Amino acid sequence: MYDPKDHLKRLVETHAPSGYEAPVAELLRGEWADLVDEFASDRLGSLIGIKRGASGNGSARKIMLAAHMDEIGLMVREIEDGFIYLHRVSGIDARVMLAQPVLVHGERTLPGVVATMPPHMLTAADRKQFQPIDSLVVDVGLPAAEVERLVRIGDLVTVEGALLDLKGRKVAAKAMDDRACIAVITTCLELLRGVNHSWDVYATATVQEEVGLRGATTAANYIEPDCAIALDVGFAEQPGVSPGGKLGGGPQLGIGANFHPKLVERLQKVAAYYEIPWQADIMPARTGTDAWAIQVSREGVPTALLSIPLRNMHSPVETLDLKDIERTGRLLAHFIGQLDESFMDRLSLMPEQAP
Repeated sequence: MYDPKDHLKRLVETHAPSGYEAPVAELLRGEWADLVDEFASDRLGSLIGIKRGASGNGSARKIMLAAHMDEIGLMVREIEDGFIYLHRVSGIDARVMLAQPVLVHGERTLPGVVATMPPHMLTAADRKQFQPIDSLVVDVGLPAAEVERLVRIGDLVTVEGALLDLKGRKVAAKAMDDRACIAVITTCLELLRGVNHSWDVYATATVQEEVGLRGATTAANYIEPDCAIALDVGFAEQPGVSPGGKLGGGPQLGIGANFHPKLVERLQKVAAYYEIPWQADIMPARTGTDAWAIQVSREGVPTALLSIPLRNMHSPVETLDLKDIERTGRLLAHFIGQLDESFMDRLSLMPEQAP
């Protein structure tokens, strides 16, 4: 029986930074095997699970659900006396990396810890500020010659850690951004088992979002969807974040120029009918999500964005409420179940002509 938490645990404990997403794609091929009718992939590596609509012949309208499967990470920049110096791969925050356990993906995977100079050796000024990424090193505990043999410049380094259970159905882990939304898509696909939907569903795990929305760009051009819903994480309430979404308050629904107003309105109506709570997320300009790339693919795609409220974004302890994953998956399934052939006509932004 499907358990969103178990599925999420497998996703976040897989290591796959931007550009190296194959381990997550391989995992999803197994997890989605009984939920979709076929798989496809674009040439960048985004995985597309296709669940056919009632016609079953590929002639139906297409809705794209997009969540990115890459995570932030690190790369070996230099090796000196057995210590490994680092480059960022996308949005790693140096403030939270000190003392983190990591894995160095060399000739074989090596456990290590992130370290820096002891505070006794720092100047008074340096003790008052966070150490930059260039001053951090990874210590794998091996002699220098052994490190030189097993590790090369450009090898990946990822944070190591298991999904952590908190109270009230809250969980914390690395890579919730955006594996939590992969779990949303899986939840939706599970619910669609019992729905006689007419549109084809293109469940898309995109690559390289964290380094420039690249997978969403190529996947949207490959799929040519009639409309799309991107899924990502949003900022949740915590000290220093205001405004922010409430954990357990339901998905955050993007409102702004990146999103088709009639598609947003339809999602609001479906949520109200099925008593699914949601939260407005005002985003007046560029969103930095897959929705930004999908919206302007080809001649334009009506696009919406649903986000899971997340604390501690881009850290090893990204925190969310499992209820938000379940509610967002349920909203998507109900929305897809109501799509019919006339839906695209109702999305027109052109003023109605007088009779």
